[in-house]
Amino acid sequence: MIGYDLNAVGIVVDQRAQRDGKNFRPRRASLIPVPCWACVECGIMVAVLFVCLGNICRSPTAEGVFRGLCESRGVGGQIRIDSAGTGDWHVGNPPDSRAIAAAARRGIDLSPLRARQVRVADFQEFDFVMAMDSSNFRDLALLQPQDSAAELSRWLSWAGSTAPGDVPDPYYGGDGGFEEVLDLIEDASRGFLAHLVSSGKIVAS
Repeated sequence: MIGYDLNAVGIVVDQRAQRDGKNFRPRRASLIPVPCWACVECGIMVAVLFVCLGNICRSPTAEGVFRGLCESRGVGGQIRIDSAGTGDWHVGNPPDSRAIAAAARRGIDLSPLRARQVRVADFQEFDFVMAMDSSNFRDLALLQPQDSAAELSRWLSWAGSTAPGDVPDPYYGGDGGFEEVLDLIEDASRGFLAHLVSSGKIVAS
């Protein structure tokens, strides 16, 4: 199946853009064929996309943590995992150095990852689109086509009952914020993987 990149047109004002004195305007794009990655032939049963604001702190951390958990449980080959940002100002950049360092202390390597902007086509390619907070959830809901079957949710809805609703943005804080983000993401990762197994979407080894 082939999807197409049909980026939305409009202006989304978010908290970081307001602090930086900028507005986020998704760029208009031509139709670009995008292959469907979720297929039985290659063994991938589920495709999951994590989304935050700039794709340099929270969503790449979620990508790395969830991938590591899946590989440790022997189901990594059944799940396609990626991350993106609603904004485009960090496209092509590696994750924040503090996110890389915090993840490395837990044995997770984020250094190969590069930021990209979310596309309308992602709602056709991915089964689950996970927003890191309520603001990004709202922006993604506006972007999602009506005919998309992707399940859009906030990532921490898969965590324990004591978790807050949003993964806090650690960008403007200290190193401790990145540790908190890791703790929350690890909790949600365990809950979501348990759901995938119990619902039969993937087969536990």
